[in-house]
Amino acid sequence: MGDVAAEDFDVVMASIVLLPKGTYIPKPQSNESSKIFGWGMRRGEKALVYEIPNHTKQEKPHKKGITITEFKLAYEVLISTGKFTRAWFQKHMPACNKEGACNYTSIGGVFELVGSAEYVDKGVYQRR
Repeated sequence: MGDVAAEDFDVVMASIVLLPKGTYIPKPQSNESSKIFGWGMRRGEKALVYEIPNHTKQEKPHKKGITITEFKLAYEVLISTGKFTRAWFQKHMPACNKEGACNYTSIGGVFELVGSAEYVDKGVYQRR
C-alpha cells in the first residue's frame, strides 16, 4: 500500500474513532439494529466494539468487534480493487468472520458512515 493510501486510511480511521457511542451501523437487508458500543480489545488488539440484539436475553446484547488491522485490510482491498466483498472477507479475514458474519456488514456499514463506501449489491460494498 502506497503512502497516499496509508494517509487516506489514517483519515478514515480518525473519522471512525470520532463516531459516537450509540451510532447505528447501517446494515443491508436486515432489520437488526447494530450500534457502536465503544473501543475495546478483540483478537489481541484495539477494536471498535458494537452491539447486536440478543434474542434470548434482550437486556444483554451480544458484543462483536473489528480491530484496526481488520479495518486497514478491508480498506486496502476497497481502495485497490474498488470493492469490499463478502467472499474476500471470508477468505482473507477468517478470525473476524469466525467471530460473526455480521462483522462483514459492520465493516461495510462503518465505511458507509464515514463516506468511504456504499452497499451496491448482495455481498458487495463499492468505493465512493
